[in-house]
Amino acid sequence: DEKLDLNDSKWEDIHVITGALKMFFRELPEPLFTYNHFNDFVNAIKQEPKQRVHAVKELIKQLPKPNQDTMQVLFRHLKRVVENGEKNRMTYQSVAIVFGPTLLKPEKETGNIAVHTVYQNQIVELILLELNSIFGR
Repeated sequence: DEKLDLNDSKWEDIHVITGALKMFFRELPEPLFTYNHFNDFVNAIKQEPKQRVHAVKELIKQLPKPNQDTMQVLFRHLKRVVENGEKNRMTYQSVAIVFGPTLLKPEKETGNIAVHTVYQNQIVELILLELNSIFGR
């Protein structure tokens, strides 16, 4: 219910806003990419390149509608961040590294944390690169 004025000087440091955004998603009771779909998304990214986009798109359609809507808004914003990469030095890969583990994680961590991280980043990067194919215009 708090009204925020992003023009207030306390919000000038972009790291504060980015940190708050990441914290919001990290503290959700369940990740944006729900727990029960984690392995499905990992399996989708392991497919042949031409099949990955379709597989990820179909999985996103299986998520709850609020997750889909939030995902679309978030990824459109992150795409704009990447499009301003000359100013902010953020690439598709760097955004994926920052947000992958926050948005997509298994319910129980196993010994495959490093492997999971690779897939988490690849999934986020694929969605950013194929945003229009996945969400339409």
